[in-house]
Amino acid sequence: MSKKKKKYKSNSHCKYLLKAHLIFCCKYRKKLLYNTQVDEDMKQILFDIANESDFKIDTMESDGDHVHVLIDYPPTLSISSIVNRLKSMSTNRIWKMRRIFLSSHFWKEQTFWSDGYFSCSTGDVSTETIKRYIEEQG
Repeated sequence: MSKKKKKYKSNSHCKYLLKAHLIFCCKYRKKLLYNTQVDEDMKQILFDIANESDFKIDTMESDGDHVHVLIDYPPTLSISSIVNRLKSMSTNRIWKMRRIFLSSHFWKEQTFWSDGYFSCSTGDVSTETIKRYIEEQG
């Protein structure tokens, strides 16, 4: 029985493999991501933000009113800082792209995501299991 070697990352003083499963819900659980254009735009925006940052998105899928993201991140970043960056920057960018559509859903404020989020380290579950779960969403 052979085990696959984990792809550990290295910094100057540490070696790590940190992955987290994140879930963001649309404000008021609105089904905004059923709109194909908004869904595709939001996924691209989230990937772009990750590419501009120190973390990586391994897998992502949406399911109408929420999005599942599997991230790979360094120990220098906290989950809350990653979530804050993803949610605030993506809200700003999606409003620039889809103002008319979003204005019909949110009259008073420029929002997209609910205040909370779900976060779970991959822990005892294999990354492949979580990837498969995320890919089956939607």
